Amino acid sequence: MKTVFWVLLLLALPARAAVPTPHEVKAAWRSSDTTLLDRHGETIATVRVDMTGRRLAWVALDDISPALGRAVLQAEDQRFMEHGGIDFQAIGKAAWDNLFSSGQQRTRGASTITMQLAGLLDPKLAPRSSGRTWMRKWDQALAARELEAGWTKRQILEAYLNLASYRGELQGIGAAARGLFGKAPSGLDAGEAAILASLLRAPTAPPRTVAKRACTLARELDARTDCAAIEWEVDAAFARTASAPASAPTGVTPQLVRRLGGTPGSVVRSTLDAGLQRFTVAALRRHLAELAERNVGDGAVIVIANASGAVLAYVANGGTGEVDGVTALRQAGSTLKPFLYELALERGQLTAASLLDDTPVDIPTVGGLYVPQNYDHQYRDAASVRTSLAGSLNVPAVRTLMLAGLERFHERLRALGITSLTEAPEFYGWSLALGSGDVSLLELAHAYRTLANGGVQDGKRRVLDARASFIVADILSDRAARSTTFGLSNELATGFWSAVKTGTSKDMRDNWCVGFSDRYTVGVWVGNFDGRSMWEVSGVSGAAPVWRDVMDYLHRDRPSRPPAAPPGVVRQTVRFAPAVEPERSEWFVRGTEVALVEMLPPAKRAPRIVYPAADSVIALDPDIPAPLQRVSFRAYGGAGLRWQLDGADAGPADRGAAWTPQPGEHELKLVGESGRAVAAARFEVRGQLASTFSTSTGGSAGRSSGNGVNSGESER
Repeated sequence: MKTVFWVLLLLALPARAAVPTPHEVKAAWRSSDTTLLDRHGETIATVRVDMTGRRLAWVALDDISPALGRAVLQAEDQRFMEHGGIDFQAIGKAAWDNLFSSGQQRTRGASTITMQLAGLLDPKLAPRSSGRTWMRKWDQALAARELEAGWTKRQILEAYLNLASYRGELQGIGAAARGLFGKAPSGLDAGEAAILASLLRAPTAPPRTVAKRACTLARELDARTDCAAIEWEVDAAFARTASAPASAPTGVTPQLVRRLGGTPGSVVRSTLDAGLQRFTVAALRRHLAELAERNVGDGAVIVIANASGAVLAYVANGGTGEVDGVTALRQAGSTLKPFLYELALERGQLTAASLLDDTPVDIPTVGGLYVPQNYDHQYRDAASVRTSLAGSLNVPAVRTLMLAGLERFHERLRALGITSLTEAPEFYGWSLALGSGDVSLLELAHAYRTLANGGVQDGKRRVLDARASFIVADILSDRAARSTTFGLSNELATGFWSAVKTGTSKDMRDNWCVGFSDRYTVGVWVGNFDGRSMWEVSGVSGAAPVWRDVMDYLHRDRPSRPPAAPPGVVRQTVRFAPAVEPERSEWFVRGTEVALVEMLPPAKRAPRIVYPAADSVIALDPDIPAPLQRVSFRAYGGAGLRWQLDGADAGPADRGAAWTPQPGEHELKLVGESGRAVAAARFEVRGQLASTFSTSTGGSAGRSSGNGVNSGESER
């Protein structure tokens, strides 16, 4: 009697408020993806930006396999084409079954597809974990009547299949068909349709339960159904969703798409070039595969048009992950050196021919001594600015920073747009010359673009001096000057004009290659997102090959041309005395040109102990026999002076001295004929001497550090 009363009351009551139209529902549907287009309108990638559910584009009923429609109607609403939204026969049967069934038999419910759609359209009408109340069921039935009054049966079925959840995060038939079976909804067969229809009522059911329901449903439609095949399909479908197969890597991340204004279901047009993007992704992935044995797993690339600043390629990572290596902060290594030398040239403190001291230097700091070292641990006594920058020598760079000023250099980097250097200059110290600060590939590449544009940023504001920028670019394009460190044949030597700089951070965690031609700036980073160190990756074996490949691709039709010299620079033949470097033609800012660069001979320099430095610590190697361990004393201006170690004469200072180190604290002096000390250095030797009967072979002097603090950098 209760069921009959409920049915009569439903027929008598007025309708609910108006429900949305099919057009409104379809217009409100949003895919979880953004489609990213390139500058020409070509699709680069479809990137998911909404992680609350996996949704694809709305699918028209004509594009859905008829097998699915038959399976869904059989499973959920067999009288769908006959009732007006409420199936009174089903309601009566459900009530009868609830009264007289054993409680262990599960019967089909009385909710029609139209009523279920009403719950999908209005969350207040959706079933809850606590079950449906009579009032919610009542409202759902009223809404179903309104839907049937304004919608066609085809529109109701189409909306239901698109709005329903099938499994996990899969919402809508488009995502379900792709996610479970890897195909479009139009290609679903009878077995797959039965599986999807079985998931509608219990999306979280275990595979065995789903397979059993799908088999029963399929046999209701076709008695010849092979249930073993359906069980296999269920297992394969669930395994596919668990493994979430990745699409072809595009290098585009959700973060990038969101920054470009991408929202769920939107289409965003960018400045990227689809062909260049694909090539860059492939080049990066190919080289990362080659570097895998050297513990390199990740990389990023950016390509910028010099004139417009448009980003033409943006490869956030070499795989399909969501880490954005273009914006991630990493230690810059030697990639900041061009801006340091530009500052010194701009201020007239140096010229490209100026000779810099390339001998060991110890710099007192609050935390102890800072002892920079060259990448190859070799010293050249003196090297010109051109050789120092092109060959990426560390000691001359630190000396240049001491000349130009730490605060001024820090301010210049900030002016170039490197916003990540937020700490005070003292925080970074003199190691800022070697890239101790964290930068992003994005901002670093834009700084190099400023250099490529003669010091003008974004076509508006001058940040760097045009004359100094030209000279620095010329140095960075000089393969002969670069050969002192890298050799003449390497990945940096393009077949056209280009300027480039590499960098490797401390502990081999990051490797960079950033450079430009007349039209493009390309920046590449390789390393590991988790911070693991690389193994034996140099400045030309890490990021450089990718940089070279991309540069060659960009200039496949027209080679790059060298820039014209700006007003205010002159070319002058210069020679060196002594001939530490060959005579050459050099660029100068007008008024600073010289024909001869003379270096004061060591004998005329102010007396100074070069090694061991004051307050340094020399560690003995226990594996090397004592007779083979030596410390070589070195001094400038030692002519006429003698070494004095711990008060005892140790020989003439102008020839150096080889001393067998003894554990303990020592004092080394340079003394004149009067016995008066003109320079002194206290140092310590730690460790135990090995037995003279040791079977170890070979060896050299022990290792040196400055109180264990910042005892050397390996940037290049």
